[in-house]
Amino acid sequence: AARAAGSNALGIIMTGMGDDGAAGLLEMRQAGARTVAQDEHTSIVFGMPKEAIKRGGADRILPLGAMAREIVTQLQ
Repeated sequence: AARAAGSNALGIIMTGMGDDGAAGLLEMRQAGARTVAQDEHTSIVFGMPKEAIKRGGADRILPLGAMAREIVTQLQ
């Protein structure tokens, strides 16, 4: 997505374990994509979002309840 869509992409990392998505989200952000990570409070497992935030891959950190609105806003 980073190479193909660049600044036209929107990357989102939600609750989950591991760190495999964190590198991809960072690559997307570096290519100009808008990126969002789910906050710790609303994540059942904060491993994946935490790693994405730690690496600098998320330019927004939002609770689960705000994700849908953010997606709609960013894609307008």
